Amino acid sequence: MTAPGIVSRAGALLELVRAPAALTVLGDALAGAASAGRPADAGRTVRLAAASSCLYWAGMALNDYADRREDAEERPGRPLPSGRIGPRTALVTAVALTGAGLASAAAAGGRDTLAVAVPLAATVWAYDLALKHTPYGPVAMASARGLDVLMGAGARRSGRALVPAALLAAHTCAITRVSRAETRGAGASLPAGALAVTGAVGLLGAALTPRTATRAERAASTALLGGYALAAGSAQLAATVRPDATRLGRAVGAGIHAMIPLQAALTVRGGSPRAAFSLLAAYPLARSLSRKVSPT
Repeated sequence: MTAPGIVSRAGALLELVRAPAALTVLGDALAGAASAGRPADAGRTVRLAAASSCLYWAGMALNDYADRREDAEERPGRPLPSGRIGPRTALVTAVALTGAGLASAAAAGGRDTLAVAVPLAATVWAYDLALKHTPYGPVAMASARGLDVLMGAGARRSGRALVPAALLAAHTCAITRVSRAETRGAGASLPAGALAVTGAVGLLGAALTPRTATRAERAASTALLGGYALAAGSAQLAATVRPDATRLGRAVGAGIHAMIPLQAALTVRGGSPRAAFSLLAAYPLARSLSRKVSPT
């Protein structure tokens, strides 16, 4: 294969896994670890971020493998229907990334982390291969996101991270429901429902801040939750006014990116403001890169 061919294939693989969108999962582990009272550990954080990213990418590759016939009609420019990537390559990529994700989770916390990572990987595969087009699809996707947060806490401390896991899961469920209509449009009730969930997540995130949080942490968390609500809610409101495919697609993209300020807010409420504000640097980067590789 020539050099241009290698570059083209690499680009197709990056598009297949929606590579830049992994920036929106890095904060899951941070929010979970902070809520569980785990001290900042650069090595553990990096390994967990790698685990989350690999499992996310695996899900994207598996998604396109499972939806390749549907995409041939609705999204012919994607790597599989366009012929830039073969189905076998997509499946092998999903398997390899799942293995890499589990290995990274094991390196981060051994059995304690694997006890959450294995169900997370199983949920990703079940969603893409069996549940995506059923009424249980949004719940399965939301469960995967919640488990990703709990992976940051570890199985033994998972109970202490249930609030951030539930809030991120609720947001994910709402966005997933909207994503089902992003190629054809829908009624106004669909984005309006997502807008209501965004408001509820913001309010509950502020109301459920632990008593141990300092006044500064409460203020920072509240400000970040406001930023989250604005980032996701403005696009959802526009889609409610005119629920065509274009605006629904924008609402989905905005909802995906809004997870970053939400994660940051949940990390602050757990007592790790430095980690939270470092995470925020990923927000403008994720939005910029989404213009080159769609996160949906």
